[in-house]
Amino acid sequence: MKILCISDQIDPLVYTNTIRERFADVDIVLSAGDLPMDYLDFIVSSLNKPLFFVFGNHNLKEFKYFQKNGDIYAAMEDPEEEFQGSGAVHISGRVVRENGLIIAGLGGSMKYNNGENQFTDRQMMGEILKMVPALLFNRLFRGRYLDILLTHASPKGIHDKPDKCHWGFKSFLWFMKKFKPRYLIHGHIHLYDLGDVRLTQYENTTVINAYSQYLIDIDEGELKK
Repeated sequence: MKILCISDQIDPLVYTNTIRERFADVDIVLSAGDLPMDYLDFIVSSLNKPLFFVFGNHNLKEFKYFQKNGDIYAAMEDPEEEFQGSGAVHISGRVVRENGLIIAGLGGSMKYNNGENQFTDRQMMGEILKMVPALLFNRLFRGRYLDILLTHASPKGIHDKPDKCHWGFKSFLWFMKKFKPRYLIHGHIHLYDLGDVRLTQYENTTVINAYSQYLIDIDEGELKK
């Protein structure tokens, strides 16, 4: 199973009329935030594959449409307001299944200027705890809590930066220790050099920076173990 991971930058290898040929074997797309909705729309309509996403701390124009029980129209102040839905599925605070994969999402960044979709570490822990019943259900009936945690921010001390905006969440370290996802896929940290670290192993979890675009290949047989 091939997964196209994207975040933070519109990649010219993705945003092109050759996307169908280049990514023909992709099964699922995961967006780790800070990308415009029309870019997600382009990917969904071009590949015709499921796309799951979380919001980051930028590109939040449509953020309000996803805050009231998933009903985009409930957030519209004007009934005539136009919203171009992308077909992508917002999963922040949710646990979903697709093609045998169990995926959970946690969007947002560390609180640094009281902007939208920013959290203290304690608040992010609160977001995690809301998902615990669904994770326990998966462990009981499917043999594992989840396969992938999709976030915008990185875990504390892994790929993060010294400025407060780009601090990682300590609560994500706890999550990985407790629920043991195979992958934590994040964005938020831009990679400007080929030498920058993109992959880091933390206990049972491979932490991947999805900046721009990155492909991962999962052996479907491994999902049953």
